[in-house]
Amino acid sequence: MPKHGKKYQEASKLVDRAKLYDVNDAVALTKKTATAKFDETVEAHIKLGVDSRHADQQVRGAIVLPHGTGKTARVLVFAKGEKATEAEKAGADFVGAEDMVQKIQNENWFDFDVIVATPDMMGVVGRLGRVLGPKGLMPNPKSGTVTFEVGKAVNEIKAGKVEYRLDKTNIIHVPIGKASFDEAKLAENFRALMEAVVKAKPAAAKGQYLKSIVLTSTMGPGIKVNPSKVTE
Repeated sequence: MPKHGKKYQEASKLVDRAKLYDVNDAVALTKKTATAKFDETVEAHIKLGVDSRHADQQVRGAIVLPHGTGKTARVLVFAKGEKATEAEKAGADFVGAEDMVQKIQNENWFDFDVIVATPDMMGVVGRLGRVLGPKGLMPNPKSGTVTFEVGKAVNEIKAGKVEYRLDKTNIIHVPIGKASFDEAKLAENFRALMEAVVKAKPAAAKGQYLKSIVLTSTMGPGIKVNPSKVTE
């Protein structure tokens, strides 16, 4: 295994690996251990007691964080006519249809973070399934990115809307802000995310739902959060 640098090792000494921290303490410690020269992203990693292999145990959705993520997402919208104009007025970075499919296919172009598409354009977007799917960029109704309300969707994404979904190991990975955010804003973003994840609990989920939660900055150590107190 690769060795961690001196800054990481020093930051790790501040963390009690055996302790489950309250939200406020975990947030404060995450900020304290973010010692990189750039403004690190603070991430939440949530392991759930579900099985992502079963369709009735999927956990997926989206939420507009109260204080945003600290990053303005680049939005590509697949729409035509009035809906294309609506997307442009809302501040979409790129708007198009078949021309955007060609650009992605021929130029391997991926200068965007989120795709929004009107339902009637999903046949066109579907041609990109093999390249968008593995990157997690395929629009989905559950995350609000397949909609005729493209203006609203663009505004929400620009305001700090994040998508959460299970990976193959039943873990959700979501950015909740930047290390430069004050503690109160990070804590509020985190609690808003956790409330959404708890509400999204599948009826088929049995036993303990929140298995483990870890907060970390981009270059910092993981800090375990007490799952029983995340929405307090």
